[in-house]
Amino acid sequence: MKIPFFNYPDLFLKHKDSVLEVFNEVSSRGAFILQDDLLQFEKDLANFLEMEYVLGVANATDALQLLLKAGGVGGGDEVIFCSHTMIATASAIKFTGAKPVPVDAGADHLIDLDSIEAAITENTKAIMPTQLNGRIADMDKILQIADKYNLQVYEDSAQALGAKYKNRSAGSFGLGGCISFYPAKVLGCYGDGGAVLTNNKDIYQKVKLMRDHGRDETGNVSIWGFNSRLDNIQAAILNYFFKDYENVISRRRELSNLYAKNLLGIEKLKLPPSIADSPNNFDIYQNYEIEAQDRDALKDYLSENGVGTIIQWGGRAVHEFSDLGFNYSLPISEKIMRNSLLLPLNMSVTNEEVVYISELIRGFYNA
Repeated sequence: MKIPFFNYPDLFLKHKDSVLEVFNEVSSRGAFILQDDLLQFEKDLANFLEMEYVLGVANATDALQLLLKAGGVGGGDEVIFCSHTMIATASAIKFTGAKPVPVDAGADHLIDLDSIEAAITENTKAIMPTQLNGRIADMDKILQIADKYNLQVYEDSAQALGAKYKNRSAGSFGLGGCISFYPAKVLGCYGDGGAVLTNNKDIYQKVKLMRDHGRDETGNVSIWGFNSRLDNIQAAILNYFFKDYENVISRRRELSNLYAKNLLGIEKLKLPPSIADSPNNFDIYQNYEIEAQDRDALKDYLSENGVGTIIQWGGRAVHEFSDLGFNYSLPISEKIMRNSLLLPLNMSVTNEEVVYISELIRGFYNA
């Protein structure tokens, strides 16, 4: 078999006729920037998440930066985040003028709760957990820490659209969260795209201005802003895909169960939390991230047998980018990055392919 990690052409070809119809309809109206398709998408997404406000922006990195600036984070502040994340989490903090402070991951690959409290200083302004791989961290404890030290909470929920913790959606726990619509995300468009999620009216009003140069509906500019709007054509394409989103989540959870069933009992693997093991979490499985002994050899073996895999972020946690001035030792994050591997899990993957991949892995370990 030939199984790419993500079949990018299939994202278009499987929906070609419908997507071209959407493109032609929107383009024929000349509806390119901040039009009704975007407004409808924002409304539908807010209803799905049971949140007050959603704003489409150019990408999830912008969404985080806009959120932080709207919340007053800036020079002299420190923001705690988990180093087991993409560099974008830290860069969004950095470009507000604040200092990104990385802490270690826990066994679940999400932010380590004990590390948060140990990193708090008199300059700490906020905590930003990453809801990674479609799973939400223990937000009860994070909010307790935030309340204890009077800190803000923002969520890097770029990979977690539809994920829930105790029946609350990712992005709804603090002042706001973000979503990425990068093509390989669970809900992806045909380029970059993102959204700001918030229940805070003041945050919403500020971000709405900032995403469009600080302008209001009359053209008055009352604050300094950015150019970070979700293109209307991309919003219309997202509207099309979003109609089937609950089925997409259901399918991804089905595939994760199939991996778990077929990989269970391999001593040299650590699997992500399963659906059955996580009563408080509703995971959407943006990624299926395993930890594997002899990871690099396994990756090569799978490649030789036609299976594409990914090592997230080039195999380095954020704090390991020493050129950026980081000087930390975070052993759990480093261990995860030395051993972790993403297996194919998306709407192009079949049950038979998951079984084939699993059989290859079992054969590699003689399991």
